[in-house]
Amino acid sequence: MRRFSSSWVRTLGLIAAAFAGGAATSHLAGASTQAQSPYAPLEQLARVLVLVENHYVEPAERNKIIDGAIKGMVAELDPHSAYMSSAEFAQFQEETGGTFGGVGIEVDARDEDITVIAPIEGSPAARAGVRSGDRIIAIDGRPVRGERLDKLVKVMRGPPGSRVKLTIRRQGVGEPLTFDLTREQIHVTSVAAKRLERDVAYVRLKQFQDGTHEEMLRAAARLRAASKAPLAGVILDLRNNPGGLVHEAEAVADEFLSSGTIYSTRQRSQVVDEAKAHDGGAFAALPVVALVNEYSASAAELVAGALQDSGRATVVGATTFGKGSVQTIYELPGGAGVRLTTMRYYTPNGRSIQAQGIRPDIVIESAQQQAPAGILREQDLEGHLPAEGSSLAGSPRAVLVEKRAETAATRGPEGDVPADPGRGSDFTLAVGYQQLLRMIPAAR
Repeated sequence: MRRFSSSWVRTLGLIAAAFAGGAATSHLAGASTQAQSPYAPLEQLARVLVLVENHYVEPAERNKIIDGAIKGMVAELDPHSAYMSSAEFAQFQEETGGTFGGVGIEVDARDEDITVIAPIEGSPAARAGVRSGDRIIAIDGRPVRGERLDKLVKVMRGPPGSRVKLTIRRQGVGEPLTFDLTREQIHVTSVAAKRLERDVAYVRLKQFQDGTHEEMLRAAARLRAASKAPLAGVILDLRNNPGGLVHEAEAVADEFLSSGTIYSTRQRSQVVDEAKAHDGGAFAALPVVALVNEYSASAAELVAGALQDSGRATVVGATTFGKGSVQTIYELPGGAGVRLTTMRYYTPNGRSIQAQGIRPDIVIESAQQQAPAGILREQDLEGHLPAEGSSLAGSPRAVLVEKRAETAATRGPEGDVPADPGRGSDFTLAVGYQQLLRMIPAAR
């Protein structure tokens, strides 16, 4: 969801401009105490700014100080609201657009290792021979172990034509490998699809970015054209999908529904909007199994919740992340921006996802899974919005135990998805496939 406005900055400017006169008038007229004055917080900010500028050990840049103050103000609200400088806002727009300067690899962090999930086809990394399962141990000679994943992703990205050196350990190779790569403009596809045995469509949505809905429709057309036999069912893989643009998620969900509510949004306990499905969706007549895990978040949870509440899909996997809030993006003068939490969203049955998530109909648990504290969810984030009511549907139909932990890295790229997932190593996919096969005869 995007809403662009600069009224917030203009209002702040008016308050700042009124501060000097307002404070003087208040003092001379004795109209209000300092505690009553609406300008008291800005007065305190001005005092601290003067102290820093006059007494800090080194000369301080005023713009840097003010930017930091604004960042802190917005960050105090919740973990997902943020003020973005012009450079940060430009990068944010690249991410939601799916195009950026980089080397073209999808990575995952686990046990302090940075593992390559898959190189993007045709990218500098793919052409140089970087493979799925490679572990990045250094970037430009600096060790990466223990560093935050988002920080390392920023380091690997950069202007097309610039260079970056990756040092990689590969299983079965004794010495580290070094790849000296030139960054290019990378376009990330958000949809991957494959036609499986028994005419089952496997559709993985990696994230919801500009064009995800159209990508999915093109993928559906390719799957149908691959055989004269009609599609019998769909496995919708939302695992490790961090969310993204709400309007894209709404359009995707609409392709699986023919009527009813997709989701509703509320602000300060008032219903703001209710998204409705339309007839004629690309997958609306097919049985569906949706795969989720603890890294399925935000817009991915919105889609899973819509399909679960409407009875359109059996949800298989682990309870999702639990991010049930919507951020509106405001563009500010000078190229900066604010990502501000403005609404909560709810499933068709009125369940709040926030800090609870979507519980699958068939739960997959790992026998080797760490204690709950080892998995980070929305409820573990400092300052998160509190949960409302209960988002959990009734008791799951079944709880199945997988003997090893499963990650995006262990699943590998879509090309590794076997035509018969029942024979593969992806336990959740195998369970979802078998469940879908049980649904198909009744649907035909």
